[in-house]
Amino acid sequence: MLLNSHPPLAERMRPSRLDELIGQEHLTGKGGVIRKAIQSGNIPSMILWGPPGVGKTTIANIIANEVKKPFYTLSAVSSGVKEVREVIEKARLSQRSILFIDEIHRFNKSQQDALLGAVEKGIITLIGATTENPSFEVNSALLSRCQVYTLKSLAEEQLLALVDQALKKDEELRKRRIVIREHEALLNISGGDGRKLLNLVELIADSVEGEIEITDQLVMDVAQKH
Repeated sequence: MLLNSHPPLAERMRPSRLDELIGQEHLTGKGGVIRKAIQSGNIPSMILWGPPGVGKTTIANIIANEVKKPFYTLSAVSSGVKEVREVIEKARLSQRSILFIDEIHRFNKSQQDALLGAVEKGIITLIGATTENPSFEVNSALLSRCQVYTLKSLAEEQLLALVDQALKKDEELRKRRIVIREHEALLNISGGDGRKLLNLVELIADSVEGEIEITDQLVMDVAQKH
């Protein structure tokens, strides 16, 4: 059985390099704008807009890892102007620090305004993630200083590739014999959300002893119990 003290499977499988990322090839594949930015080392401030579990946080982490810049992260749910200003003060001491703000659409106008000067002067490179249309949720002054990149829902083959990668590479799952016989329920319940899909696979692994054959019925049974 998997230990509850372990980070969730989706977190364990989060890639740290661009070439390990599954999905979003229009941005990160050969010739993609984010790949070009990483290769040049010149990262613009950006808003990553897309549905849950498609790689927004992962791309931000990859960018920071690839360009070797100081990386700060805030959640708009739990952070306010005070936390933003604290990060900006730290960033003044280093060159082109990256600030990732998850759910940036939840920042109010004063919180977003606190970012403006630092973004404009290049003290920080802002990467914001949002599931909401930034044209409506991010104020125009901040939006004008950012590139907006739209992330796509993961296709069936990409979702299945995520699961296959986890079964082969995760240290815990590869100790088990886990075979996917049917995948329709897995994909339906996860709804195109890669994080939800991987955590569902882990839930199944935690719920069943020994060898596992994943069928639609097993997925439904485990999902209903949780």
